[in-house]
Amino acid sequence: MNCLLLYSSRDGQTKKIITCIAENLRRAGEVCDLKELATVERVNWESYDKVMIGASIRYGHFNPVLKKFAICHQQQLNKMPTAFFGVNLTARKPEKCTPETNVYVRKFLLNTPWKPDLCGVFAGALLYPRYHWLDRVMVKLIMKMTGGETDTTKEIEYTDWQRVARFADDFLRVSNEK
Repeated sequence: MNCLLLYSSRDGQTKKIITCIAENLRRAGEVCDLKELATVERVNWESYDKVMIGASIRYGHFNPVLKKFAICHQQQLNKMPTAFFGVNLTARKPEKCTPETNVYVRKFLLNTPWKPDLCGVFAGALLYPRYHWLDRVMVKLIMKMTGGETDTTKEIEYTDWQRVARFADDFLRVSNEK
C-alpha cells in the first residue's frame, strides 16, 4: 500500500511522531511518502491508498494550512481511508489525551468537512531552551496556569511512544472499503 503522511510541526515534535509512524509502517511493508503540509501544492491522489495527517497546536490553534487543506481536498480525503492526529501539551494529562477529551482535536473534527476514519492525540514536548524569548514566556505562563513545568532550563518529552506505535498499527488496519 502507498501511504501519504502529511504533517504540520512548529517545533519538530509532530514531525518526529509522524516519522516514527512512517518507520513502523515501512517495517510492515507499506510505502510511505512523508511531506510537510505547508509545502504540498498538489497531490496525485491516485498514487495513494491511505492518507494520514498530523498537526500540532500552538497557542490553542492548529496551523491554518490544516483547515485549508482539509476543506480543499475533502472529497478525496473522505473517499479513502484516512487518519488524523493532533499534538499538544494539554494531552500530557491523562484526562485530555483522546479525541473525545482533547478540546483542540474535538473542535477541529467538529468544524472540518473531512471525517477521518482514525483519530488520535499525542502529548508533545516542552522545549523551553529552544524557544524564542516571547514563546518561552508565553508557554511558561500557560504551563503555570495549567499546573505544568515552569523551569525554563528544562526540555521534557511527554510523547507516549507506545501509543504512537499502536496508532501506526491501527492505521495499518484501517479498511480500504471506501
